[in-house]
Amino acid sequence: MTASKVINPATEEVLDTVEQTDEAGVDDAVGRAKAAQRTWARLAPAERAAALRAFAEAVDAHADELAALEVANSGHPIGNAEWEAGHVRDVLHYYAAGPERLSGRQIPVAGGLDVTFHEPLGVVGVITPWNFPMPIASWALAPALAAGNAVLVKPAEWTPLTTIRLGELAVEAGLPADLLCVLPGKGSVVGERFVTHPDVRKIVFTGSTEVGTRVMAGAAAQVKRVTLELGGKSANIVFDDCDLEKAAATAPYGVFDNAGQDCCARSRILVQRTVYDRFMELLEPAVKGVVVGDPRAADTEMGPLVSKAHLHSVASFVPDDAPVAFRGHAPSGPGFWFPPTVLTPKRTDRTVREEIFGPVVTVLPFDDEADAIALANDTPYGLSGSIWTDNLSRAVRISRAVESGNLSVNSHSSVRHNTPFGGFKQSGLGRELGPDAPLSFTETKNVFFAVEEA
Repeated sequence: MTASKVINPATEEVLDTVEQTDEAGVDDAVGRAKAAQRTWARLAPAERAAALRAFAEAVDAHADELAALEVANSGHPIGNAEWEAGHVRDVLHYYAAGPERLSGRQIPVAGGLDVTFHEPLGVVGVITPWNFPMPIASWALAPALAAGNAVLVKPAEWTPLTTIRLGELAVEAGLPADLLCVLPGKGSVVGERFVTHPDVRKIVFTGSTEVGTRVMAGAAAQVKRVTLELGGKSANIVFDDCDLEKAAATAPYGVFDNAGQDCCARSRILVQRTVYDRFMELLEPAVKGVVVGDPRAADTEMGPLVSKAHLHSVASFVPDDAPVAFRGHAPSGPGFWFPPTVLTPKRTDRTVREEIFGPVVTVLPFDDEADAIALANDTPYGLSGSIWTDNLSRAVRISRAVESGNLSVNSHSSVRHNTPFGGFKQSGLGRELGPDAPLSFTETKNVFFAVEEA
């Protein structure tokens, strides 16, 4: 095996070295997971539920440790990281109720009794991204385990540390050692083997649309199930009848959270032309007020970008002649820092069309509802978005017309563990979270029992 260095993005210091799993290691883990899954699926539902609750309590007991690890590895502000650790706990608690609620149906038929069962798939391969390592891992592993599956997780190469620790906590909490395995490594090795291995029955992938299409194509060879959560270029639509002060004050946090490294980022602000100038006046102090700095500090609202390579990618969207309206502040010196940046480009500019995945937002005027809808939908993506209006009828009309899987009215909320999450168009396939998530890790089996007449 080879080892890979893990870098602190706020200091550029080496945090750790992590052994990289090779193809033989994946095959070995799959074999062990198959055996563990059979035992796990045979347990009484209440026993599986108790094990998941114990896992949740272990996460809760180590929440401060997990948060500090995420601050160091991912550059998340400590307040965000603490929320993320608590979110993992909450997701595990929520799906701990799943094993005892995976009810089939009794369907009325002639000549007998017809019932359905929800059978686990077997071994599930989960490929997570670097932007939210802990939460996104939990969205797959918790419902998959609840449904009776074994889970293999490949964390992103840049940010593996909290996922590795979650795997250790699962074993410490009493889950079978081979049931949940974390396999650090390259996507071209570990992720590719998940796709090609015949005993991995489903892939859950979160990442770029480009890679997601390759995962989907590879899975097709075995008719392998996939859930894909991919890119986004979400719109924050501001109408002239809304609370403009609140819309402007909250807009930076709809896009600059996690330094804009969020597929749900409202990276296009669409403002009705009649209030465009006033909105920009209100937006400038809000952007300049975003506190960017040491992610360990309690008052920090935005940390660094995740890596030097990603910093160069984001910077390429803002050349010297870019139409910058104004910018916030960012530290100088070591670290992968980029200031919150507001652009006012033409509608055809690449910053309006492409996912930047950094703290860069475009602001565009629109004329009326029809223009707002057309502009919001003028993208291959459809993941998230916000609508600001005090007119209830308008809010309903726009929310039904915008092609997006997750919308918020007069807020920027996107993800709750008890509601479904996923995208339209090239933003993904399938849904995560919500009460039905365990069903996506099962096959429905129909059984007919012939009954003789008395």
